[in-house]
Amino acid sequence: MNQGQPPLLSNNKLQLAVFGANVSGGCAMTSVEGVIRVEWSESARIAQAAERAGIEAIIPVARWQGFGGEMNFNHRSFETYTWAAGLAAITHKIRVFSTSHVPTIHPVLAAKQAVTIDHISGGRFGLNVVAGWNATEISMFGASQRAHDERYAVADEWLTLIKRLWTESGSFDFTGKYFQVPNAYAEPKPVQRPHPLIMSAGVSPAGRRFAAKHADLNFVLLPDLEVGRTVIAEIKALARHEFGREILVFGMGYIVCDDTERKAREFVHYYVHEKGDWRGVRNLLNTLMPNSQSASSEQYEAMAANLIAGYAALPLVGTPEQIVEGMLHMSQAGMDGITLSWVDYESGLTQFREQILPLMIQAGLRQE
Repeated sequence: MNQGQPPLLSNNKLQLAVFGANVSGGCAMTSVEGVIRVEWSESARIAQAAERAGIEAIIPVARWQGFGGEMNFNHRSFETYTWAAGLAAITHKIRVFSTSHVPTIHPVLAAKQAVTIDHISGGRFGLNVVAGWNATEISMFGASQRAHDERYAVADEWLTLIKRLWTESGSFDFTGKYFQVPNAYAEPKPVQRPHPLIMSAGVSPAGRRFAAKHADLNFVLLPDLEVGRTVIAEIKALARHEFGREILVFGMGYIVCDDTERKAREFVHYYVHEKGDWRGVRNLLNTLMPNSQSASSEQYEAMAANLIAGYAALPLVGTPEQIVEGMLHMSQAGMDGITLSWVDYESGLTQFREQILPLMIQAGLRQE
């Protein structure tokens, strides 16, 4: 039971994480220059640039196949436990996450890998738990996709076992519906006590309940801030009232910043409507929402454009001042933090540190 505040990434009012830097294209389904290529030197530069900018965390996407189309979005990817271990060894302050699809790894192995990275990093590891949503990818592991709510039941048992391995001395027998582990044992224990930070994503009732019970940080995709305000309040209330826990809630934003709003919006139009992978985004939409094409043509095109622009994140588009104003509105809606992406992460992080961060400090969102 966690009656107080959850483990904070920092004391900043609005905490930040770089998202999706381990998969080709990052979060932008476009063929413009500068998108993520998935090379180790690139990942290292991005993590170190994020650390220099004071960004609290770097969170990968667990991906096993691409989505076809012209660029086969995300088809190149670094496996997230080994990626996090590598970054942990070359950074000093930033928190490094792995993103773990529950059906792809046994909890005994996941627990051991997480502890190893926690020791490499000196206590900076975080685990993002995904119940598993992409049936095509899950089938690569010889497993069939379970029904939605059952996936969260499996994840609940999976993480319950992992937490016991992280915290209990000696061996124990674990007998569950989905996992049976005789003489379960794990040493050493994590550097962090009682265990590394846990993150999950999901706004469905089952996803919210799983996060409220287990996670320190719930990551949510929101259509707008009006809806977001209500969703965030409901998630925090569920954790507090049913599980006696406090939970952080993060949203997701993509940044396109220029010296005028017009230039920023022109670039968005260019990389989405002229260079965007419209065949690939239809494949992605069909995977995310099998009945998505039943929406009106206008709604469908809007969903597709937002996925191309930033993986359905909320847009932060305009001048540095407008970007910070947008972040301020996110904070006022109840977000404790946001994950960030750019078309070009490296130039985006430089621009963030030089032009956006000072304004965030002035606005009270970040500390010096």
